[in-house]
Amino acid sequence: MEFSYEYFKTSADYVKSIVPYEPEIGIILGSGLGNFANEIENPIIIDYKDIPNFLVSTVDSHAGKLIFGKLEGKSVVCMAGRFHFYEGYDYEQLVIPIRLFKLIGVKKTILTNAAGAVNTDYNVGDIMIVKDHIKLNGASPLCGKNIDEFGPRFFDVTDMYTKSLREIALRCADGCGLNVHEGVYMFFTGPQFETPAEIRAARILGADAVGMSTVTEALTAAHCSMPLLALSVMTNMAAGVLDCKLSDEEVGIAAAKIADKFADFVKKIICNI
Repeated sequence: MEFSYEYFKTSADYVKSIVPYEPEIGIILGSGLGNFANEIENPIIIDYKDIPNFLVSTVDSHAGKLIFGKLEGKSVVCMAGRFHFYEGYDYEQLVIPIRLFKLIGVKKTILTNAAGAVNTDYNVGDIMIVKDHIKLNGASPLCGKNIDEFGPRFFDVTDMYTKSLREIALRCADGCGLNVHEGVYMFFTGPQFETPAEIRAARILGADAVGMSTVTEALTAAHCSMPLLALSVMTNMAAGVLDCKLSDEEVGIAAAKIADKFADFVKKIICNI
């Protein structure tokens, strides 16, 4: 699929016709973390299916709604439900959410995800502030014709996970009641969980956690020079770390257990941005 600037602008124009202000912060919620959207005050809700040229979430735990409103005194937009390569989308389609954010005025984005802990010093329920990522499979979402209005053909990703935002998150971790680390996230395509051998390889390469999202959004944000913070919730120990099978149900249960503390942590970060 070859996109044009007008393709993305059509989505943005529709959203702008409904929402009378520009949100300052964009938030994308990961698996099992959708209840955070209930924290948003005076919500304006738009179904993904109603937005021209947008995508539709097919994962049961993802609501598929764009929610605008106030959070900690700031105007925000929250995606309750994200899109993944394993749903059948092309990598190039996965630029759509962040480009919509950019065109409706979002200045900074916070990504959250459910991840498997590779680092054996981590525990289920811990939070990892993503400082870098490893992506060795799949195409870049920025393949195809470059759209200069969003960013250059070749772009730097050294500070993709923006250091200043990571520093704010680390300061906000004090007293939040959660174990918070900084680490490296490794992308796998899914939908199958990783094999024990893949996890051993990920650990050797320097990964602290693994997951099936976030990286395509982060790359798109870097392309359009958007500051970004990414937070991973350790919802399971990765394959082979413990002698047990992995399941999506396990992910949801673990996310639910820390949902309130995690919501407070994210709100504190938003307040301090």
